[in-house]
Amino acid sequence: MKLSCESDTLEDYLEESEWADYSHPSIRELADELYRASADEVVFVQSAFEFVRDRISHSWDIQSTRITKGASEVLRYQEGICYAKSNLLCALLRSQGVPSGYCYQRLTLGDTPDTGYVIHALNAVYLRSLGRWIRLDARGNKPGVDARFSLDDERLAFPIREAYDERDDPLIYKAPHPSTTAALLRHSDCRAMYLHGLPSEL
Repeated sequence: MKLSCESDTLEDYLEESEWADYSHPSIRELADELYRASADEVVFVQSAFEFVRDRISHSWDIQSTRITKGASEVLRYQEGICYAKSNLLCALLRSQGVPSGYCYQRLTLGDTPDTGYVIHALNAVYLRSLGRWIRLDARGNKPGVDARFSLDDERLAFPIREAYDERDDPLIYKAPHPSTTAALLRHSDCRAMYLHGLPSEL
């Protein structure tokens, strides 16, 4: 799939926001630590991705009722759904000058179309050393989900099943889509939100 950018200006993918609040001391401290331990840009991106994938629990997997939103809150509580985890990865990368954005997929909520559809969030990262964007999915692995860092073939959490009318959105957004942030803001119980309150379309 050919990716396209919402903006032609890389600096737009470095902006700070309430969602990617990378000036927060906790974000700066972690990002600086990961960056110092990395030999180059690619290693840093992989380290940040694997931290969010492995160290931040997916709220549904742990059956948490807490809804985390912005990056610093996600890091504080060490949990979040894909919308929240993508905010944290974005903030960590942007804090070190690595352009990153948001990408989306339309997936079945369960295993079949009769369960309904849901919008799933992941990230796109621009690697200056390679001169191109790659997509990374820090949702968190579990049986049946095995997302990995890859510079070649994508290893995302959920391969698209066209027969089930699942879709990839090729656009790299500068900021989280309003439909995803609205879901986080209007709910107070994560389990209820996950089952009944996530958007099915952008």
